[in-house]
Amino acid sequence: MAKVKMKTNRTAAKRFKVTAKGKIKYWKGGVSHYNTKKSSKRKRQGRKPQYVPEEIKHKVEALIPYEF
Repeated sequence: MAKVKMKTNRTAAKRFKVTAKGKIKYWKGGVSHYNTKKSSKRKRQGRKPQYVPEEIKHKVEALIPYEF
């Protein structure tokens, strides 16, 4: 009998991308509206992608098993 494949968490698949070196990249939320009260530094830093810390990387990898 065939092994059952794991399902990819579709929410996580849309929010995380795996780089060529195996890091998991994501974009921070909360930078698309209510920007008048936010500082320029905060808005500028919101445009840059972030990387998932090594401590919780295994949790994200479990959500997107076929991306590696």
